[in-house]
Amino acid sequence: MKISVAQTRAVKGDISANIAGHKKWIELAVSHQTKAIFFPVLSLTGYEPELAHVLATHPEDKQLDDFQKLADHNHITIGLGMPTKAKATKGIHISMVIFQPNSPRQIYSKQQLHPDEFPYFVNGEQQLILRINNQKIAPAICYESLVPEHSVHAHRLGAEIYVASVAKSQNGIDKAMLHYPAIAKQFSMPVLMSNCVGHCDNFQSAGRSAVWTKEGRLAGQLDDQKEGILIFDTETEEVSKAEF
Repeated sequence: MKISVAQTRAVKGDISANIAGHKKWIELAVSHQTKAIFFPVLSLTGYEPELAHVLATHPEDKQLDDFQKLADHNHITIGLGMPTKAKATKGIHISMVIFQPNSPRQIYSKQQLHPDEFPYFVNGEQQLILRINNQKIAPAICYESLVPEHSVHAHRLGAEIYVASVAKSQNGIDKAMLHYPAIAKQFSMPVLMSNCVGHCDNFQSAGRSAVWTKEGRLAGQLDDQKEGILIFDTETEEVSKAEF
């Protein structure tokens, strides 16, 4: 099975423009026969905490309907980033909205927030395990993916692949380059990281999206400037790159 992660440059706060951009990358992933594509954190708005309360929506928002159609027609799972309104409180979640072929939409919301995010967001409550071609995939969102307890819990739930959707500066990437291969090797679990490029909030996102094999080997990585996708073959553990 082939799984892809996208490295994208969001248009700040412009959901319509970012939807158009996402469709382009999904079509590219489909052309490479991938069964899933995952985007960076808050990919449809950009990582902009101060705008989240204005841009937040609910998972069934009609403007996301085209993604379900793409999932159904192309038999692909799509995981994209969006701030969503919490049901139990008046708060906002940092969420991944997930579209699977001919299935109800699912949502995974970041469970462990960075302290800087507390003024803008509330914690999610439950880990989601996705099933794609009988493989179990655990999504993780940015800061929590560097907290050891998160991957430990995902492993206990049976996760076989770990996908981190992030917005990381160079400092964050430096930490990721140490942490992700370690957990890949510890749990014999490939790790895929989808980072963005360009300006986010008050920092510059450093790209370098990457894939590590279950042995902790860096199998492929993008640079710190260009958009693109990494395509991981779960059987051969080989990685290929695609861009426009």
